[in-house]
Amino acid sequence: MASVVRLYVEHPLGAGQTVPLERAQAHYLFNVMRLGEGAELRLFNGRDGEWAARVTGAAKRGGTLQCTGQTAQQRDPPDLWLLFAPIKKARTDFIVEKAAELGAARILPVQTDHTNAERLRRDRLQAHAMEAAEQCGGTFVPEVADLAPLSQILRGWPEGRRLLVCDEARAGEGERLDAFLGRRAVEAPGPWAVLVGPEGGFSEAERARLAGLPFAVTVSLGPRILRADTAAVAALTLWQIALGDWR
Repeated sequence: MASVVRLYVEHPLGAGQTVPLERAQAHYLFNVMRLGEGAELRLFNGRDGEWAARVTGAAKRGGTLQCTGQTAQQRDPPDLWLLFAPIKKARTDFIVEKAAELGAARILPVQTDHTNAERLRRDRLQAHAMEAAEQCGGTFVPEVADLAPLSQILRGWPEGRRLLVCDEARAGEGERLDAFLGRRAVEAPGPWAVLVGPEGGFSEAERARLAGLPFAVTVSLGPRILRADTAAVAALTLWQIALGDWR
């Protein structure tokens, strides 16, 4: 049996609600997925849960859908941010996709002293996050923020949010993330963030600054140095198991 097509829309969803399609959405549904009038699919908008819908109008440049019934309540992720230094394009895409699948609430690309990328297409990364949510059955799409200097983000850090710094220089020594989180598994999750450094690691100045922040703790991800994309997936997974919605 073929899987049901899921589509993220901005439009409100509700019983009997008509949903107009943008040109790109119409192309995807009618030309790529080969749906026609009367076809069934699922819709979500990040607010109203998931809804079954039927194609009521199909055209080359647009179309309409109609909600027929709610299939899932809204499921928001825990209040967890991922901060990461962009790397090569395909691996940056991978980080964003996996962060959306693993339940990050916000994704923040950061410019560190050793970050190679100087600019990103935020709209393209946001589209990757949306597509990941469509594929994994989620009802929430995390915001992908614009690339910003790590120092700027730390200056404006919100009160009460804690920061886990995953530093490759601590591989095989220091406190491991799984042990740190294991001691806090009984805590209320609260707002957290995970920071994964660039391929070249954090600079000594950055390490010194991060070590002096009262809301930050630096941890190891184990005995081996992980690639940046692997480290992001590992850190998010361990946090979700200990404090998130995998418990």
